[in-house]
Amino acid sequence: MASEAHDASSYIQHHLQNLTWGKHPDGTWGFAENAEQAQHMGFWAIHVDTMFWSLLLGLVFFFMFHQVARKATTGVPGKFQSFIEVIIEFIDGSVKDSFHGTSKLIAPLALTLFMWIFFMNFMDLIPVDWLPWVAGSAGIDYQKVVPTTDVNATLGMSFTVFAMIIYFSIKIKGAKGFMLELVMNPLNPKDLGMPMVFWPFVMAFNLLLELVSLIAKPVSLALRLFGNLYAGELIFILIALVFTAGSAWYAIGLQSIFGDHVPTYFWVAAIVIVAATLFLNLRERLSNKRTLLILTIELFLIGGAAFLGGEMMHFIWAAFHLLVITLQAFIFMMLTIVYLSMAHESH
Repeated sequence: MASEAHDASSYIQHHLQNLTWGKHPDGTWGFAENAEQAQHMGFWAIHVDTMFWSLLLGLVFFFMFHQVARKATTGVPGKFQSFIEVIIEFIDGSVKDSFHGTSKLIAPLALTLFMWIFFMNFMDLIPVDWLPWVAGSAGIDYQKVVPTTDVNATLGMSFTVFAMIIYFSIKIKGAKGFMLELVMNPLNPKDLGMPMVFWPFVMAFNLLLELVSLIAKPVSLALRLFGNLYAGELIFILIALVFTAGSAWYAIGLQSIFGDHVPTYFWVAAIVIVAATLFLNLRERLSNKRTLLILTIELFLIGGAAFLGGEMMHFIWAAFHLLVITLQAFIFMMLTIVYLSMAHESH
């Protein structure tokens, strides 16, 4: 039992470990071989998989929308063009409802944030072992393919939004107006009729409150997105562990019959039997009810029951998680619009 727990723990840690490039304690540069080495690389270490997948998905978004815009017609649009137009109209409506300033940047920014984050979140729906297995076949030990489960990525996006908040606040209100907004709210000593001697204390108190509120915006943006996607990925990994455990028990049964190596003819025969059952159903030689019954028995005998159970659990969670990844992309976009709208307003 201890070894099983250790294996499960190692499996989870492996899937949650980023491919990290940085400086080793001996002064050389290279990839970390484990979590301890990655931790010792410090602040300037780079999560290569996060960078790769986020940039790749950003390019996918860019070229997809660029191709649709280039081929757009004024006549009856195709299905894909219609789908893209629905997304653009939805984003445009959200911006018009929530942003009360005047800027040509906000709508494209909102569209980019929503689609880019959605694409990154969508990677969470790919079975957790597929892409890491491909990477392992190429000699890459670690591969974390969901960029939004890396808090460095979500903080990077939120700090960019924070920089835009500061920029537009100073641009619209001026440096003096922005500073007055920080020190004269929420308690305005002038409006409250306070003596001048108390103003510095009230202004310092206001500044403290406003700075906390200002800094909380990017931090909450980053941690909300990271926390939800990280939890979702962890559940997918746990489901994969359940499937792996079922497969392991079945493998023990096969080894007791065939020994260490299951002969190829067993798998060939299993595939032929399943294919024959489906063929007979298509030819209407078997009813749907009998086909399902026979397939269930066949899948159980060849180990498909463990696979089917794991896949069903994945499907149910993925169906729910599809709502989560869309909602998180929408929330990040909407909060960004609201924060930038507040930066354009004067109190």
